[in-house]
Amino acid sequence: MILERGIKLSAIGLLAGGALAAALAVLLRTLLFGVTLAAPGIYAAAAAALALVALAACVIPAQRAARVDPAVALRNE
Repeated sequence: MILERGIKLSAIGLLAGGALAAALAVLLRTLLFGVTLAAPGIYAAAAAALALVALAACVIPAQRAARVDPAVALRNE
């Protein structure tokens, strides 16, 4: 449940960031001389790296939460 929400938010952010990066690359190409569009491989590598970091940011807290005994957690609250 926690992992699913985190991955969904990360995917939305990656898609929005990719679209914005592509739009800004086109804008920079029209404004600046000698600036070319980056290769799609660079976008894919950056997205993959960010997805791995987002996955780690979701998995670590989910694992810690899964180790807690529910009865102990409810007693402490």
